[in-house]
Amino acid sequence: MTAELIDIGANLTHESFANDLDEVLDEARAEGVSALVVTGASATGSEEALRIARQCGLVATAGIHPHHAEETTDDVIGRLDALLAAPEVVAVGETGLDYFRDLSPRKQQIASFERHIELAIKHELPMFLHERDAYPDFAEVLRPYRDHLGRLVVHCFTGEGDALRAYLDLDCHIGITGWVCDERRGTHLAPLLKEIPDDRLMIETDSPYLMPRTIRPKPKSRRNEPRYLPWVCRFIADVLGDSYEAVAARTTRNARHFFGLE
Repeated sequence: MTAELIDIGANLTHESFANDLDEVLDEARAEGVSALVVTGASATGSEEALRIARQCGLVATAGIHPHHAEETTDDVIGRLDALLAAPEVVAVGETGLDYFRDLSPRKQQIASFERHIELAIKHELPMFLHERDAYPDFAEVLRPYRDHLGRLVVHCFTGEGDALRAYLDLDCHIGITGWVCDERRGTHLAPLLKEIPDDRLMIETDSPYLMPRTIRPKPKSRRNEPRYLPWVCRFIADVLGDSYEAVAARTTRNARHFFGLE
């Protein structure tokens, strides 16, 4: 029997899934991915994420990625507010800071992040967070609100040890993707896995991005899919010197608790 896995972040609203989503989900289930969270990353994208979640028996997040921070108007916050009342929407986000691409001015990113924090406090929902090259600002934005917030996950963590330790000190969960399998840019992450407490680790594909480079045979398509989540789990298990089944069990247990899927 295939070990159960939960993909905490899949961008199923991406156009590449428009024509074969049912098949993608069937193939994921065949590989043990029993549940997944559809990521909302813009106002329209969050509405689409909820539609997909309802159609496919999944759950979703609702938020605005820092790349689209300029979208964060009062009207859009109202749209998100309505989405967050839906039972299928289990977290606020994707939101946070991205100083790597800087597609939105940093002040706008911070302002958008803070509006999302207010929504999370209002709805008493977890937060699905994005941070790239934005430490320590990211931690400094979160810190004053931390006592008023519930569960937080820094998804697709790619940072250094000082950032990881700061986020763990803020009682954040950590989401690990196929980035850790990338021998070109992810090698610094492997030793950091040992610093993540067992009850704080979760895994994700961030489909259709970040396909694990360890997959053999190498897929013909460059599109990452939820069915490849076992490769992330396997890599982590090898680094930790643990069994695949043990890592699968605890990351699944963590995800169920974090998103209220029990």
